[in-house]
Amino acid sequence: MTLTVRRDGVTGTRHILKIRAHEIPVDASPDGGGADAGPSPHDLYDASLAACKALTVLIYARRKGMPIEEIEVAVDRDDSEERHGVYRLDSTLRVTGELTEAQRAELLRVAGKCPVHRLMTEVKTEIETRLV
Repeated sequence: MTLTVRRDGVTGTRHILKIRAHEIPVDASPDGGGADAGPSPHDLYDASLAACKALTVLIYARRKGMPIEEIEVAVDRDDSEERHGVYRLDSTLRVTGELTEAQRAELLRVAGKCPVHRLMTEVKTEIETRLV
């Protein structure tokens, strides 16, 4: 699968991210020289973790017949040491429903094993950039 990002016009910093039939505006924050006309790349990176955890918990709970209702994942970023090689994400999971403590603990364990969490922490990513 290929996704694309193309500048939206010839002025400003806003770009349009296209993934299949979806279009998402992307921009830098005002601190980063942008107009905040969309989430920043760091926002999207962090959001992918939150979305993956939420979807993983939902799919697992459904498969196990757990009476899950609401799911909310919050991710807080601490990028203060990013230039020194440390990027911290603190995530919290809130689930509602008639769940036992054992089920809640199981869902927390499953959230910690979502594919994006594992990709961010266990997989070596290799990136090649070419000029075309």
